[in-house]
Amino acid sequence: MPVSRYERAPIFGLGYRYGTSYAIPAIRENIKNGNIKFDEITLTENTRLDILAGQVYGDGRLYWVLAAASNCGWTLQVPPGTLIRIPDLQSVLKYIG
Repeated sequence: MPVSRYERAPIFGLGYRYGTSYAIPAIRENIKNGNIKFDEITLTENTRLDILAGQVYGDGRLYWVLAAASNCGWTLQVPPGTLIRIPDLQSVLKYIG
């Protein structure tokens, strides 16, 4: 029997799994509405989202939070000069968990 690729995905927050589609619009909508506070940085040469997530959140696997907040796709490497939103993780959990 086939197994979903998310079957072995780590649990995030309050029991939800990575890769769930409801989180992306929830993050974007709540940033737009001012419910999720965030900082902004401009990426420099050789900065990847997973490395940045590791520095900011302590876990590089949370790169998708940065990608969702910044609306920059799902690649780990984003061009230098890209404006990245770094949302407060506790606020994000409030709206996706």
